[in-house]
Formats: sequence, structure tokens, C-alpha cells
Amino acid sequence: MKRMYRWIGLGLLAAGLTGCVSQDQYKALKLDRDQLAERLAQADNDAGRAKAEADLLKKQLDALQGGGATTAGLLSNLTTQNAELTQRLQELNQKYANALQNGTGAGTALPEPITNALTEFARANPDLVDFDSHRGIVKFRSDVTFASGDATLTPRAREVIGKFATILNSPNCSGYELIVAGHTDNTRVINSATIAKGHKDNWYLSAHRAISVSEELQNQRTNPQRIGATGYAEYRPVANNSSPEGMAANRRVEVLILPSTVRGSFASSVSSAPKTAIKASAKQPAAFNKDSVEAPSKPIFNK
Repeated sequence: MKRMYRWIGLGLLAAGLTGCVSQDQYKALKLDRDQLAERLAQADNDAGRAKAEADLLKKQLDALQGGGATTAGLLSNLTTQNAELTQRLQELNQKYANALQNGTGAGTALPEPITNALTEFARANPDLVDFDSHRGIVKFRSDVTFASGDATLTPRAREVIGKFATILNSPNCSGYELIVAGHTDNTRVINSATIAKGHKDNWYLSAHRAISVSEELQNQRTNPQRIGATGYAEYRPVANNSSPEGMAANRRVEVLILPSTVRGSFASSVSSAPKTAIKASAKQPAAFNKDSVEAPSKPIFNK
């Protein structure tokens, strides 16, 4: 490229010495030379960048070709973790069923200090919280905890869950296992905005709300090794869906406090970093909490 610049310069000089080139022609030739030099420099840059990209792709390809053993090990590890998570979910569902049927999972009431603290907690937040001392269940009303068709906690809910976490993290309660279960009424999810947020039906919505509460507990320093989250859609009602009051009672997130020990082998395989809560928003209608649509003229009952 330097040699080319030299020849261009000599050509211009020779033309100038002969006296046959006007000033305008000289300027035009110089402009052409500058443009040519600029294009040559750009070509050099493009060539260098292309070579760097080619080298990077070659390194990545070599790594993929030589990493068969690493890939197989990663796949094996993921398969093992998936099996553990599946087993964990089955255990959570069984413990949840036992707790609802027999009181707390082990058939033993929570210690008096915990029961007293949770009773006072519910009494101080009657608009949002109920506490079932017989089963060790704290219930958050979805109509206050979330906006309509949403799984994002309201500011009020975050404040109250922070106070709840203080109790859960206290020395009396810090070793207890927590199951967070989301529930809905039986109104189908049909609002396009709700579906666009990822809440495709009541299963998704109930699970996403349980996850949001679980994540906020983690944000409040509750050990994630203690927490399990699940969703039951409309299939575990506590009231008849034939009335607005019954439907509101069924829209809830429950936290079961179980006096049992968390398995260390499973806990060690799960990351303790809290995740970002699901982000969404919607206005809350007067009587319903999933979709901003009119209530059906005839209620739908569970079969």
C-alpha cells in the first residue's frame, strides 16, 4: 500500500513539473488520491476484522469438537438435577396434601412462639393475610397481593411479606420448611394482555404468583433451600365459586410452614441467588382478579 502511495505522489509531482496540469486538475487529482488512500485503509481494516472473526470462529469450533466429554458431563449433570427437581415437586405435593388433611405435615402444631407471632402478624394485616394456626398456613389474598391478571407483587404486598420474612427468619422458625402454593378461582384466563404476560391459563397464573412470593421471601433473606413453590390453578378451592365472595376466597397464595428438615443433598445443588420477579401490570376490577372482563352470567363450577 505504501508503494502505491509513492507512485501516486510521483505521478502528481511529474505532472506538476511539466506545467501541463492546471491548478483545478491538480486539486482533482489530489482529491482522487486521498479518496483512494481512504478506501485502501478501510479495506485493510475490513480485512483485519474479518481475519479476527475467522480466528475466533475457528477457536470456538475447535472447542466444540474437542469438548465432547465436557458436553456429555454437563448433560448428565442436568439430567440428574432434573430428576431431583421432579422428585422434589412430588414430595412438595404430598406434603401439601398431608398438611391440608392432617394439619401440619408431621401432625404437630407449630411452637407457641411462632403461632403467636403469626397470629399477631395476621391481626395487624387483616386486609391481606389470614393465618390458619391448626394447619400452619399463612394465606395472602390475591386481590390485594397482585393486580388483575398479574404476578407482580404490589408495594403493599412487598411490605407485608417483608414483615412475614422477619418471622420466618427468626431463630424459632429459621429451620422450618416452606411450601408456597398459588391458587385461582375457576374463571378462565381469556384476556389477551394477561396471556401476553405469560399467564396462559390458571395453572401458569397460580404458579407464577407462587414464584413471585417465593422470590420476595428470598429477597428478604429467607434461605431458598427452605422454599418450594407450586401452582394448583382452580383445583383446590376453599369456597364455592358461585359467588364473588367465594371466588375471591379461592384467589390466594398459601405458605405452609412445615416442621421438617430440608435435605442437604438437594439444597446443595440449587443456586441460592434470588431471581428477578416476573414483571407485569394491570388494573384490578372490582370483583375479579385475573382478567379485566365481565363475570360470566352463569358461574362455572369445578367438576
